[in-house]
Amino acid sequence: MTWLSTLYPWIKAFHVIAVVAWMAGLFYLPRLFVYHAERAERGSALEETFLVMEGKLLRLIMRPAMIAAWLAGLALIAMGALDFGAVWGWAKLGGVVAMTVFHIWLARRARDFAAGTNTLGGRSWRMANEVPTLLLVVIVVAVIVRPF
Repeated sequence: MTWLSTLYPWIKAFHVIAVVAWMAGLFYLPRLFVYHAERAERGSALEETFLVMEGKLLRLIMRPAMIAAWLAGLALIAMGALDFGAVWGWAKLGGVVAMTVFHIWLARRARDFAAGTNTLGGRSWRMANEVPTLLLVVIVVAVIVRPF
């Protein structure tokens, strides 16, 4: 057993913790956008509150958690934890890449809110709020059930 393999359970635990924190942000930020789009008037104190909440969520929780999840995940891949010979490994990786793209899209939409150029309404943000759930289902089923 190499010294790195002794770290495997710790890296895996760190990966799961980072993913949970990242998912929490991916669930919460679109919900904040729903209320921001529906209730906050441009320049109001409520809008300023939403902008602070959205910015801190992205900078202090979501971005570090995403980076940590990727780093731990790449370490696990280097240790052979992902089977690229099976479809489930590619399904998981595809789901994680899609989550990353969604994260980047949300960050850009936060900039739109800050600039006063958001064009999406509450209904659109409610639908966007379902994306992380769908990706979570794909990823967890791929890894745990391995149906393909």
